[in-house]
Amino acid sequence: MKPTKINTLTFDVVGTLIDFESGILNWFRPHLKELGIIRQVEDILEAFARTEAHYHKILPESSFTEILPVLYSDMMRNWDHQPHEEDGIRFQNSVRDWPPFPDTVPALKELKRHYRLSAVTNSDSHFLKYMAERMGNPFDDAFTCDHVGVNKPDKKVFQEVLLKLASKGIGRSEILHVAQSQFHDIIPATEMGLASAWIHRRHNKPGFGATPEPYRMVEPSITATSMQDFTEQLLSKRKAGLRHRSGTFSLRVTFNQNEAA
Repeated sequence: MKPTKINTLTFDVVGTLIDFESGILNWFRPHLKELGIIRQVEDILEAFARTEAHYHKILPESSFTEILPVLYSDMMRNWDHQPHEEDGIRFQNSVRDWPPFPDTVPALKELKRHYRLSAVTNSDSHFLKYMAERMGNPFDDAFTCDHVGVNKPDKKVFQEVLLKLASKGIGRSEILHVAQSQFHDIIPATEMGLASAWIHRRHNKPGFGATPEPYRMVEPSITATSMQDFTEQLLSKRKAGLRHRSGTFSLRVTFNQNEAA
């Protein structure tokens, strides 16, 4: 990755910018308590991850947000409780209230001063609208499951991103994909030849939480523990690259002037 060449950042949204684990827990914990069901935090998150991974395989064209009622029902049945359809809909609608991470909005504001920002999400456009509003509507482009037709980690998503950005004059080497999920994002983006930045949100927690466990781990261009950390790293690399390029140009000018004399 050449930091000075990057002009576009493509972002996974749910889990990277939006704190979906808190959103899931904020809905499930009081709901389970009301039903008298006792589950630990990591049990809830890991059950969600397993169920999501299963339904992504059998419903690859359905958005993350579209299948939330199905995930809810399956999780409840696995906990020996008969689910009610209206509760699944309530869980789905809770997405509107899922919060951005505290570092998301300040980081996006700073990054928008230097880069084009694009959302690449397994959510549908309806729910992305609510999430984007909570982040201050930072995106120049949006690639959603209902528009692309499949979910990440299907590489067709990234093919669509590359195609649409190419139509705007933006090449593969000018794009950096930013995400917290190795499973959904970092692996397929890397396989598509894209530079990537891994926001390791669970760096201080065991396991993968509500994100499906990847079948392998790949080394991204940047590894960061937060959006603040990522922003500082990227802008530092950009500044160093610009300084180096400026210094190289100055040396060339001096050499040519001396040669002319």
